[in-house]
Amino acid sequence: MSDTTERRPYHHGNLRTDLLDAAERSLRVNGAEQLSLRDLARDVGVSHAAPRRHFADRRALLDALAEAGFVRLGEKLRAAVNEIGDEDDLSARLHAFASAYVQFATENAALTELMNSSKHRPGATAVAEAAAATFGQIGDLIKDGQERGELEGDSPEETGLIIYATVLGITSMLNGGMIEPERIEGLVGAAVTQFLRGARPAEPR
Repeated sequence: MSDTTERRPYHHGNLRTDLLDAAERSLRVNGAEQLSLRDLARDVGVSHAAPRRHFADRRALLDALAEAGFVRLGEKLRAAVNEIGDEDDLSARLHAFASAYVQFATENAALTELMNSSKHRPGATAVAEAAAATFGQIGDLIKDGQERGELEGDSPEETGLIIYATVLGITSMLNGGMIEPERIEGLVGAAVTQFLRGARPAEPR
């Protein structure tokens, strides 16, 4: 047999995790277009057929990578918000959420791009569900603020989309080289401040 990878034994029980880790490393360096199951199999030291036990094709691998990214992002956002001891401090909690998102998205630019493009792909149900669970957290924060009378609006999801779109824009500008990294914290703080100023109920005259 000329292909030595064909003689390699099936990998240990963590093959799926190893493939996703290798895929993320490749994504960071080479981009999504260069990802291939055969190359990943070679990288982790298994036969080129072994990855198909976990991923039917390249698209399935990319979707799994995007789903795992949303799960990881969700955990990071939740941890950042939970670190704010005062649950009544909406400004601090929103700032923690926005800062955590920007940090993740700038440190994982290629993965974030894949996540955002995959969640709207027809058939990518698991990715869409993971994304909804992750960004549902901002809706929960907004709903909490509305229930306490700190914010106006009827739809927490729609209102939360405004702050998300703002930090997404900031992140895209940074990743695109349009703004300097040292400006990030100031811009995030200004975004949260402006959002809260515009979303607070009007003072009675």
